[in-house]
Amino acid sequence: MTTIAILDYGIGNRRSVSSALSVLGATPRLAVSGHDLDGSDGLIIPGVGAFPQCMAALETAKFPALIGDYVKSGRPVLGICVGMQMLFEYGTEFALTRGLGILPGQVDRLSIDPTAGRLPHIAWTSVSAVARDGSMFAGVPMSAQFYFVHSFAPVGVSEADVSATAFYCGRSFVAAVQRANLWGTQFHPEKSGPNGLRLLANFVGRCRSGMQLTKGD
Repeated sequence: MTTIAILDYGIGNRRSVSSALSVLGATPRLAVSGHDLDGSDGLIIPGVGAFPQCMAALETAKFPALIGDYVKSGRPVLGICVGMQMLFEYGTEFALTRGLGILPGQVDRLSIDPTAGRLPHIAWTSVSAVARDGSMFAGVPMSAQFYFVHSFAPVGVSEADVSATAFYCGRSFVAAVQRANLWGTQFHPEKSGPNGLRLLANFVGRCRSGMQLTKGD
């Protein structure tokens, strides 16, 4: 059985993520300490709310170093929404806040055309995947829609790390990242219907195989 740990640091859409994993035949495990990560095949970092609040909660739970060690172990890791944002070096929501620093870049407020709409971006939005074979988007239809709820997104991201982009109010933004065993989505796959389940199934499959693939392999 494939066991996937879901970080439980008091913030995040843990129940929906857990339910989606169960539907896919995986065993979800809520992780409130480092001991709960032992023996797991993969890790999901959920996140809902503001970047500083989520980082403070992670630090209180003593998770930052454990996340870094988990990534280094080669086991698959998926960050969702703010859980993805915290993988970067800094966030600028409310105040400049240091992130986990695993990926280069920072998280800024979406730069949109104010005549085209407003923030937050709450919508089903088409996502353009950079790579499909061997990636998180394998088997996902072209221009598939996913559910977004956010006002911030990563900028200054290495082109090699960008797995997908999306478009809102006249501006393109990073919708997903992938570097070796590390995945991140700005959208919520657990709330994105069949397309989201397909992406999560790809993650579960990767956890099950234990393979350390790089984007495009």
